Amino acid sequence: MSSTTTVSSPVEAVRLADPYPYYARLVAERSFAYDEALGAWVAADAAAVRAVLGSGALRVRPVAEPVPAGIAGTAAGEVFGELVRMTDGAAAARLKGVVAGALARADTAYAASLAARFAREALSAGGEVPYEELMFAVPARVVAALSGLTEGAGREAARAIGDFVQCIPATATPEQQRAAATAAARLRELLGPALTAASAVHTAGGAQGLLRELVTAAERDGWARLGPLLSNAIGFLSQTYDATAGLIGNTLVALARGAEGSDTGALVREVVRHDAPIQNTRRFAAEAFAHAGSTVEPGQQILVLLAAANRDPAVNPDPHALTPGRVNPAVFTFGAAAHRCPGGELATALADAVVTELRAAGLGTTATPAYRPLANARIPLL
Repeated sequence: MSSTTTVSSPVEAVRLADPYPYYARLVAERSFAYDEALGAWVAADAAAVRAVLGSGALRVRPVAEPVPAGIAGTAAGEVFGELVRMTDGAAAARLKGVVAGALARADTAYAASLAARFAREALSAGGEVPYEELMFAVPARVVAALSGLTEGAGREAARAIGDFVQCIPATATPEQQRAAATAAARLRELLGPALTAASAVHTAGGAQGLLRELVTAAERDGWARLGPLLSNAIGFLSQTYDATAGLIGNTLVALARGAEGSDTGALVREVVRHDAPIQNTRRFAAEAFAHAGSTVEPGQQILVLLAAANRDPAVNPDPHALTPGRVNPAVFTFGAAAHRCPGGELATALADAVVTELRAAGLGTTATPAYRPLANARIPLL
């Protein structure tokens, strides 16, 4: 899409064929402004996005509703309320350090080898390319395997996490929330024994590697409560799900549109910036927040356009060019400051492995895709 005139909101832009002319107009003309139709402030350029993500006056959830009402009191609500990506405060910051410490030690080379093997298995059946399995199930199965689940349990966990993540958007229906509650309970049953085993026995690498690293990081910090660790083990799966699927899909779209080069990893890393799988996030004002002469009052919310900031010419020269190997790019896709996603390297490694297998098999996509009707994740329908 080349015109900005038919775009009604930044949320709609996520699923357009080309939202970037619209984002560029916001960066140039309305870098931080109130959107009456959305009932929210919109942060578009790099300066505004950095200021919002780094502010202690803003929260990741509304102060009055830390857990969505539709899942409060269910297993999904309990898990949601302990995810470090969904919570603020000193305890959350401490747990975030534990989670980040575990992911920093994840064996990404081993994870990539698993992703490549699972992708080859999916492709070996022949017939139409199983994009859904490659984009969603393969990365989730890898994280499940890294968490010590057997093959059968890993496949079940991959299916269950697909149900669980449906409760996260504000648009979740009661049916999706009920399915998420069932899925969360099952994921606890699947991952709980593996976490308990990891806390009891030191396992270097291999099947229990990721959970062992989580327990080790917790021990270093003096964190003794297994419940929040279990919730964030489920969080490893949920954070992998949409972001990695979008990154795989958007890289395939880039190749179909003429992206060149033999270094798939460099292409994937540039797609993270150029066509972000997670386009926006939200923040909620617990206190007044001022930026660029405007003030966000307590109780108001801000839509943070990560994808627009990625293409701000103030931080990325020639920002609309897809340039694998770009030197020191400013990338906001995985957030920043206290809530920066610690799983970016793992997501990139998994996407690299899956796309590499597709390229080696001479497979890809030639269709101009439609996109899933999501409010923040940009995932093509292939």
